[in-house]
Amino acid sequence: MSYEISTENAPAAIGPYVQGVDLGSMVMTSGQIPVDPKTGNVPEDIAAQTRQSLANVKAILEKAGLGVANIVKTTVFVKDLNDFATVNATYEEFFKQHNAPFPARSCVEVARLPKDVKIEIEAIAVRK
Repeated sequence: MSYEISTENAPAAIGPYVQGVDLGSMVMTSGQIPVDPKTGNVPEDIAAQTRQSLANVKAILEKAGLGVANIVKTTVFVKDLNDFATVNATYEEFFKQHNAPFPARSCVEVARLPKDVKIEIEAIAVRK
């Protein structure tokens, strides 16, 4: 049995999907684009967009009673792989800041993302 995760601390879904699903032992987030849930704004630079996307993932996990340390897998979608070094450094800083182990990760370049953002991140977390 699963249930929908919904929080005002992450952007509302902009289509027929939910922010996340709690499967009991596992939580899966939908891809999070860098929209500030309070203002609706998107930062300009890729580092700020990466931080906001990760903050949105964190907010969904926290609603389910989990944290960054529970993340076991992420998928990162970037519009331009030339941004990879900056994304990587920002991503590393985020996990270190939360004293969390690095999860498994995939990173792929995509042609376009919703709202023409530069990054989208989804995560799978487990209850330990």
